[in-house]
Amino acid sequence: MGQHQMKEMGGKSVIIRLDISGDRMNFGLVANIVSSLGGDIVAIDTIHIGNEGSVRDMTVNVVDASGIQLILEAIGKIPGIRVVNTSDRTFLLHLGGKIEVTPKVTIQNRDDLSRVYTPDVARVCAAIQEDPDKAFSLTVKRNTVAVVSDGTAVLGLGDIGPKAAMPVMEGKAMLFKQFAGVDAFPICLETTDPDEIVRTVKAISPAFGGINLEDISSPRCFEIEERLREELDIPVFHDDQHGTAVVTYAGLINALKIAGKTLADATVVVCGIGAAGVAISKILLSAGVKELIGVDKEGILVQGETYSNPVKTAYAEYTNPNRRTGTLRDALAGADVFVGVSAGGMLSREDVQRMAPNPVVFAMANPSPEILPGDIDDIVAVAATGRSDYPNQINNVLCFPGIFRAVLDCRATTINEEMKLAAAEAIASVIPDDKLSKYYIIPSVFDQSVVERIRDRVVRAAMASGAARRIPKEYR
Repeated sequence: MGQHQMKEMGGKSVIIRLDISGDRMNFGLVANIVSSLGGDIVAIDTIHIGNEGSVRDMTVNVVDASGIQLILEAIGKIPGIRVVNTSDRTFLLHLGGKIEVTPKVTIQNRDDLSRVYTPDVARVCAAIQEDPDKAFSLTVKRNTVAVVSDGTAVLGLGDIGPKAAMPVMEGKAMLFKQFAGVDAFPICLETTDPDEIVRTVKAISPAFGGINLEDISSPRCFEIEERLREELDIPVFHDDQHGTAVVTYAGLINALKIAGKTLADATVVVCGIGAAGVAISKILLSAGVKELIGVDKEGILVQGETYSNPVKTAYAEYTNPNRRTGTLRDALAGADVFVGVSAGGMLSREDVQRMAPNPVVFAMANPSPEILPGDIDDIVAVAATGRSDYPNQINNVLCFPGIFRAVLDCRATTINEEMKLAAAEAIASVIPDDKLSKYYIIPSVFDQSVVERIRDRVVRAAMASGAARRIPKEYR
């Protein structure tokens, strides 16, 4: 396993509090011990200095988390030094949760109290009762999204339950706010029953302007999203499906420019026909791909076959037009694009060599991609992964803040295919053609222009497709 993989899977940062006797500490000795055991000292902070010694916090980055105990034991053997405790910086960041609710106005007197709560607030309630659409302008519904999960498909952890899923959903709420000014709140449900999830989300929907479904396992996620889209008049967006699809398509727009190919002429192989694989396939077909082949555990999915998962049976009906059969290796023969949302190590260098010249490989399994970019860098036009330690990260954070900023601003009833295509094209457009390169096909998640461009194009697509209930003033 390479160092990058260890960082991604097990690396972390810890703070070690040291009680040091006397007025001096042999930092050189400590640094040598830490370094020899795979750590790196990044900061030493003085907490207290007294007549008999000092207390200091030493921040250490470790590549392999298993080395922390060895470091602590070795430091503890240095005369005059006692390890008081250790604190994991990631855990410290999560203490008490990562988000909070704060008022937009302060209550300073009895008059303020009557207007925000009672009795004056009754007039606002009556206005909404008379015209329910006023909830969009007179309540938090105007700018608030529910991030809903049942904790059944969290990151690479799988079914960890709703309580353990909360830190991820809180993190997503932070991203909504920081990148797009959208207020979001995590709703983790103590049920995996699709009927109950649908009922619950419908029941809480009056408070929200949109629903972001997150980390719900396949194939249940398809049914839950489809039913909610049909039964609610606010946008419902399963990010694991459509966020991944939007950013993948955005990356492919630019990757194919580097490869000198077009979507219409490209043969695309999608490996892993779960939530993300199905959504990626659909958006690519909508964008103009004509030959798309899906591959899963059963091999190439072929029309006319019946699979244990009905989603795969349906998928086979609208893909693989030439009815190719066989394994992943068979599918890759002469293919222009590989999109992997499956499992680490699925692809070999020899597999990639079977593809057409200048292939594009998006190996997006996390935490370990189907193949490491370094193993094929010399034989591909472009390689991308889902990870942050390689170029061309396909990251959903590029997508969902801007999309929800747009749908809230135009009070969209749904997020349709036209709006998803517009979002992808907006992301791709951030990088001018003269700046594109093999290692730069997708913008940074911290590029502030991403949300602005998505918001503009998605609002326009919503208006053109009839999904917008409000025309923002700059478009009137």
